[in-house]
Amino acid sequence: MSLATILGVLFGFGLFILSVVLSTDNYSTFIDGASFIMVLGGTFAATFVSYEPRYVFSALRVMGSIVFHSEITRGILTHEVGRIIRWGYVIQKTGMPGLETDAQRIRRQDRFLGFGIDLVISGYTGQEVREILANTVESTFQRQTVPANILRNMGATAPAFGMIGTLVGLIIMLDHMGTDPSALGPGLAVALVTTLYGVLAQRLVFLPASSKIRQREEIIRFRNYLVTEGLALLAERKSPRYIQDKMNSYLDPAIHFSIDRMRGREQPKDEE
Repeated sequence: MSLATILGVLFGFGLFILSVVLSTDNYSTFIDGASFIMVLGGTFAATFVSYEPRYVFSALRVMGSIVFHSEITRGILTHEVGRIIRWGYVIQKTGMPGLETDAQRIRRQDRFLGFGIDLVISGYTGQEVREILANTVESTFQRQTVPANILRNMGATAPAFGMIGTLVGLIIMLDHMGTDPSALGPGLAVALVTTLYGVLAQRLVFLPASSKIRQREEIIRFRNYLVTEGLALLAERKSPRYIQDKMNSYLDPAIHFSIDRMRGREQPKDEE
């Protein structure tokens, strides 16, 4: 579970609730079913008009996934470099058949990596591997960020329907003002609640979810480009040392992979 995401949501709504509790005893003023329906219903209605239903439902499913950690971390990037380097040694010793055997399990677990390994084994040049996998990376990124774009659109739509609800409330309030002037204050409060709901939905739900989904996909895209470069270097039969230095150039120096450290860890096993 992503503790930071959960705490962020709870903290955001908690601050709002706390400010209400500290400011008034009439908590029911901030609860209005008609305003909630106007904002949420109007936002979903406009979204279904703008996008195909399957994309909207997909966006809602993905929004629920932001409470989980991204699978791509700094440590995993270092691990990817080490794996490519190990395959470099395998190719030096046994050639492409050795790579095909060694990577058999990972090819079933990671479709992108499996596709790249197939390109290397098929005999494509390094530049051809780069071009093909770059197209795969970008097309995948565009598909996977569609939910983020939909949620961003919903974030832009929610305040607009909040304002529409406020205008509807003001019209009703002004229509009754001549008969009951005492209802002016409560009526105005109810009208403004709709705008409040719209802004809360935008700033605490839709836009944060959109940003997190896009950020995670950008991290995955970076990982895939890192793997792409490594596979291209394997296709070019570059030495493991060159592969290390080239792939490390993509990473923060604090997480660079070191062949020398790897050998140092393996040395005690050899001595046994």
